[in-house]
Amino acid sequence: MLRGWLNYFKVGEVKSYAGEIDMWIRHHLRCNIWRQWKRTYTRYRGLRRRGLGEQRSWCSAQNGRGPWWNSGASHMNEAFKKSYFDGLGLYSLVNELERMRKVST
Repeated sequence: MLRGWLNYFKVGEVKSYAGEIDMWIRHHLRCNIWRQWKRTYTRYRGLRRRGLGEQRSWCSAQNGRGPWWNSGASHMNEAFKKSYFDGLGLYSLVNELERMRKVST
């Protein structure tokens, strides 16, 4: 679906929108991860595995805020960077748009 959207709109100047859509998609994926970690201790262990410190992981895991807020918070952005999703094979509109422009020149 993302490839089709990009091919349809590639003639226009959509780079800024592509970046916003990429960020929005990653935000939703982080939200899903936070929801999958249902319990506080699971969230703590997950953040620790992703490289956050003990104190920060514990405070973040029990902060009591909702999944949407946490998925945009710095602890989730640090634990699940863009490179993490790139490594999983998430299609990035910005990267593909830049690749298309290099090929066309």
